[in-house]
Amino acid sequence: MQVMRRFIFLTAMLLAWPTQAATKPVIGAAAPDFELTLVDGRKISLADLKGQVVVLNFWATWCVPCRKELPTLDSYYAIQQAHGLKVFAITTEDSVPLARLKKLFAAMRIPSARRIKGPYGPLTGVPTNFVIDRSGVLRYAQSGAFDLEDLNRVLIPLLREPLPS
Repeated sequence: MQVMRRFIFLTAMLLAWPTQAATKPVIGAAAPDFELTLVDGRKISLADLKGQVVVLNFWATWCVPCRKELPTLDSYYAIQQAHGLKVFAITTEDSVPLARLKKLFAAMRIPSARRIKGPYGPLTGVPTNFVIDRSGVLRYAQSGAFDLEDLNRVLIPLLREPLPS
């Protein structure tokens, strides 16, 4: 009986594997859906953001490059949000408690998220950024901090693309 249970379990895992692998974010393919829970409790999904260029920025309080990138990203967002840019700062689980970050979140224009459901997360470290174009296609996924030159190189061409019909 024990052997049969193990066989059934392993068979179920193997059958589920292709489905799980297909939902991973792949550059050039449709971005997998996600649901963000913002610090204020609101929930936002990828479908809510259609027609906008979306940046999912994973960061941590202990990460020095993150602390340098976040103000740059926040200022960039303030300028480009009128052109269809949406940026979300997603705090990783190993950061300080959210209650201790209230002052930072209050000063930022970027919406802060405390949780994300979906196959996204830091790739090989933080910061990690995912960029989704206006049509919902993943165009960028990389660990490492953005600087102003990177933001312009990656985002300006996407912001110039026409809205999907």
